[in-house]
Amino acid sequence: MDIDVVVVGGGPAGLSCALNLVRARQRVLVLDGNRPRHAATLMSHGFLTRDGVPPLELRRLAREDVEAYDNGTVAFAQVDSITPEGDGFVVKATGVRGAPDHEVRARRVVLATGLTERLPQIQGVRSFYGTSIHSCFECDGFEKSDQPLVMLGETEDLVRRALHTTLWSDDVVALSNGSDRVPASADAELAAAGIRLDRRPIAELVGDRSGLTGVRFEDGDVLERSAGFVRPEWTVPDGYLTELNLDRTPSAHVGSADDSADPELGALISVDDEGRTSVPGVYAVGDITPPGPQQLIVAAGAGARAAAAVLRDTLDTRIHAVDLASS
Repeated sequence: MDIDVVVVGGGPAGLSCALNLVRARQRVLVLDGNRPRHAATLMSHGFLTRDGVPPLELRRLAREDVEAYDNGTVAFAQVDSITPEGDGFVVKATGVRGAPDHEVRARRVVLATGLTERLPQIQGVRSFYGTSIHSCFECDGFEKSDQPLVMLGETEDLVRRALHTTLWSDDVVALSNGSDRVPASADAELAAAGIRLDRRPIAELVGDRSGLTGVRFEDGDVLERSAGFVRPEWTVPDGYLTELNLDRTPSAHVGSADDSADPELGALISVDDEGRTSVPGVYAVGDITPPGPQQLIVAAGAGARAAAAVLRDTLDTRIHAVDLASS
């Protein structure tokens, strides 16, 4: 084998897993497509000793931790395929930003790509995303405390998310942008909690260099708001997984938004409590596993737990080989 473990994805989950594996003297290659979901976020929170660190800086520091060990390598490459072969896997990846391509054989593979997300197609959402508009309450809610907030969502869980927003502010307006996926019962449910649901289609988010100032509806009205949260649509980037035939966990929160599509298209990867998938030798950690999007520190913990499972399974394989040789 060229490598003991290939880790696909260089976020907190993948790099935490890799760090624990290299410390167990495993030969580890991390293949990172270098397109983190939170690239627009200026600061991350809730990570012990790193509260307020920029997410990209956290990733850089983690890469340095892994590569401080001679048996750990991080490469910028997009994985194209993972093919079972013999007692391992062939992993092919295309280099990004001028980096070289890779084709390696590994005994085990850890999937840690994170999710891809699609924001509502509203002018200005992308401009304010990561500064005034966020998707993670726990990560960014405190900084928006007691401000007039908007909860923008076009999905069935808008009620729950709007209620979640009230942990940080009593002044919350929910906006559905005319979506018919938000149930008719949502108006009364939110009104009972003192939250107004405005179903009008949105023209744009407005503001200036200092941040968001409001939401303009298609009828011309402007709702003054200084910040808020948005509910993206998430999917697992799974084009490279076709040869593995992994079990999936369809979710109301992650997967194809097309009702006519395969319910497992883009769905979460099923794992046991330690990160093992339905395919022996393949593990999955972080946002691509149930329940979906997680805080960075939770993803890092899942990576460490999966590393322990990889090592236990490696040891079991060796013990089995010894038993066979001695019998």
